[in-house]
Amino acid sequence: MDDKLNVTYITLDGHVEVHKYRYLYFLVMLTVYILIICCSFTIVGLIWRHNNLHEPMYIFIAALLLNSVVFSTAMYPKLLIDFLSEKQMISYSACIFQFFLSYSLRGSEFFLLAAMAYDRYVSICKPLQYPTIMTTTTVRIFLALAWLVPACLVAVPIILSADMKLCKFTLKEILCNNSIYSLHCVTSKVLYNYGIFGVLSLGLLPLLFILFTYTRIFVICYRSCGNVRKKAAQTCLPHLLVLISFSCLCSYDIIIGRVGSDFPKIVRLIMTLQALLYHPLFNPIIYGLKMKEISKHLKRLFCQSNAILCIKSDVRVIVLIKSYK
Repeated sequence: MDDKLNVTYITLDGHVEVHKYRYLYFLVMLTVYILIICCSFTIVGLIWRHNNLHEPMYIFIAALLLNSVVFSTAMYPKLLIDFLSEKQMISYSACIFQFFLSYSLRGSEFFLLAAMAYDRYVSICKPLQYPTIMTTTTVRIFLALAWLVPACLVAVPIILSADMKLCKFTLKEILCNNSIYSLHCVTSKVLYNYGIFGVLSLGLLPLLFILFTYTRIFVICYRSCGNVRKKAAQTCLPHLLVLISFSCLCSYDIIIGRVGSDFPKIVRLIMTLQALLYHPLFNPIIYGLKMKEISKHLKRLFCQSNAILCIKSDVRVIVLIKSYK
C-alpha cells in the first residue's frame, strides 16, 4: 500500500528466475508479440483488400484475429516491463482492469467461434437460405453481441468486488486472473456463484452450441456427396483446431482458480505462457494455412514480393554492368 498516493499494489510472484533469464524472457516475448501483430494484420489486410473475402466467414476470422491482437496488447507490454524491472508489481486498479480485458476478450473469442460455427452450419446445411440468413445486418449484430455481452458479464463481478477489503497482496501469477479473488479477506458466496454463472454463460453454453452445430454438419456431410464433405473439411477443420486449443487453455485457467496454491510454480508459468505465446500466434497461422482462399492470397502476396525483389536485384546488376563498362 502506498499511503502517499493511496494506491494499493499487488506483487506478481509467478515469475521463475526472472532475474537470471530476464533478457531471454524479454526477447522471446517481444519476438512473439511482433509476430502476432504482423501475422494477424497481414490476414486482416488481405480480407479487407480482396472483395471475394468479404463474406461472413472471413469477416468473423478477421474479428477473431483482431480480438487476439487486442488481448495480446493488453497483456504483453506489462509483461515486457516486468521482465526488465527489479520488482514485478501492479496497482490493484490496473490489475482489475487487466482482469476485465482478459476475461471479456476470452468470452468474445468463444462467442465469435460460436458465430463462425453457425455460419458454417447455415452454409452447409441450408445453402439455399444462406444469403437471406447471413446478411450484413446479421453479421453486425453477431459482432456487436460477441464484444458487448462478455464485457457486460465480466463487469458485474468487478463492480461487486470494488469495495471488498484485501488481506493479501501477493498473487502467484505473472498476470491478473481469477486468482485475485484469493486476495480478499472474506470469500463472497455471491461472487463464487456468479463466477459459475459466468463460466456457463461465456464458455460452456457457446461450447455446447458449437458442438451441436458441428454435429449437425457432420451428420449432413455423412449423408451427402464427396464435394460437400470436402467443403466442410476445408472450412470446419481450422475452426475446430482453434476451438480445441482455446478450450484447453481456458479449462486450465478455471482449474487454477479452484485449486489455488496446489499447482507448482513452474507449471503455472508454463501454462500461462502457453495462453500468451501459443494461442494468439496459432490463430493466424492455422487460418492462413488451412483456409483455401486466404492461403491462395497469401501465396500471391509473397510471390509478388519475391518478384519485386528479383526485379530490383536485376536492375542493380544491370546498372553495375553498365557502370563497369
